[in-house]
Amino acid sequence: MAAWVCPTCGREFKIRDQHHFCEPLTGIGEYIEAQPEEIRPRLYALRETIRQNAPKATERIAWRMPTFWQGENLIHFAAFKKHIGIYPGEEGVRAFAEQIEKAGFKSSKGAIQLPNEKELPLEFVAELTRFRVRAAEGKE
Repeated sequence: MAAWVCPTCGREFKIRDQHHFCEPLTGIGEYIEAQPEEIRPRLYALRETIRQNAPKATERIAWRMPTFWQGENLIHFAAFKKHIGIYPGEEGVRAFAEQIEKAGFKSSKGAIQLPNEKELPLEFVAELTRFRVRAAEGKE
């Protein structure tokens, strides 16, 4: 049973005042602008780093997250209250497991949490993005 129903879109959530988007997003810029002001510069920096390292990729919203696509989903990212999640897929997390652990980032099967209180590891994101581009190009 839902604890809260958004009065605008009617979606049901377990958490009261759950952050969400009532209307489907059309682009990454729109997604970033809908986030809290203090997190936007981090999201724009992340977007630009991915863009520079995946120049052939197109931007889209997939799974309600900013996504870079190049024949497949290369990498997604999303803002949360205490971190930014990046989603390079299971293969990406596995390949960078040692770096993830050394940096102290939480991770799961296909996700890495970049805490908001830490400096954004843009060189790590660049390296991860290049890895994902090479993997996607190898499947073409």
